[in-house]
Amino acid sequence: MKRDWELVRKILLKIEALETIKRSVVCAQDIEDYDEENVSYHIYLLEQAGLIEAAVQKHHNTGIRALAYNLTWSGHEFLDVIRDPDIWQQTKEGAKKATGFSLELLRDLAKGLIKKKIEEHTGIQL
Repeated sequence: MKRDWELVRKILLKIEALETIKRSVVCAQDIEDYDEENVSYHIYLLEQAGLIEAAVQKHHNTGIRALAYNLTWSGHEFLDVIRDPDIWQQTKEGAKKATGFSLELLRDLAKGLIKKKIEEHTGIQL
């Protein structure tokens, strides 16, 4: 199964929208237009990457079942740079042109776009 960066962003935004850590969790049913297997797999990947805290169970017969319940510091940092829809769109377009990219590259590309935007609005070079 391939990583779906749009799904990654949706999961992170959904987790952030939780009012408190204890209130709820994000599961496959919370993400529209994606099946349970795909969402659970991406929650698993996000937990492996250190972006979220999650409960992950691996079953031989049924695959991965995962519930996400909190962003980590790194998860908040990554979401902050990809939150803006325009920045996210530009980041995806830039990454596609590179034909290969990683989480770190996406983060760095989005940060660069945000810095450019700040410089344009303030005239202060970062």
